[in-house]
Amino acid sequence: MVSITTFRKLALSFPEVTEEPHFEKTSFRVKKKIFATYDAQKKRACLKLSAIDQHVFSTGAKAIIFPVDNKWGKQGWTLIEIDNVDSDLFFDALTTAYCEVAPKKLSDGIRSGRQ
Repeated sequence: MVSITTFRKLALSFPEVTEEPHFEKTSFRVKKKIFATYDAQKKRACLKLSAIDQHVFSTGAKAIIFPVDNKWGKQGWTLIEIDNVDSDLFFDALTTAYCEVAPKKLSDGIRSGRQ
């Protein structure tokens, strides 16, 4: 289980991330690009992953992590039921989403363990 407090803390721990409203959701952005949103009513995160990463993350936990059911899902947008997801798995998916959207210089720093 991941709380919104934990989600927010993890997302804001990455370099140059801002938290901004996005319609009825909260979004987390790097260089003005959204890599994650949070829907408080549905208790769901939505992350931007590559098609390959989306497949990898959703394969083992299809009831917890799954593509958005429309054209956005085909672009890598992936829903996560945060009340049911393991915190380590969520952190890995969130890190992957950040690296998918962040400029190469920032994502390389995360991948190499530097921040």
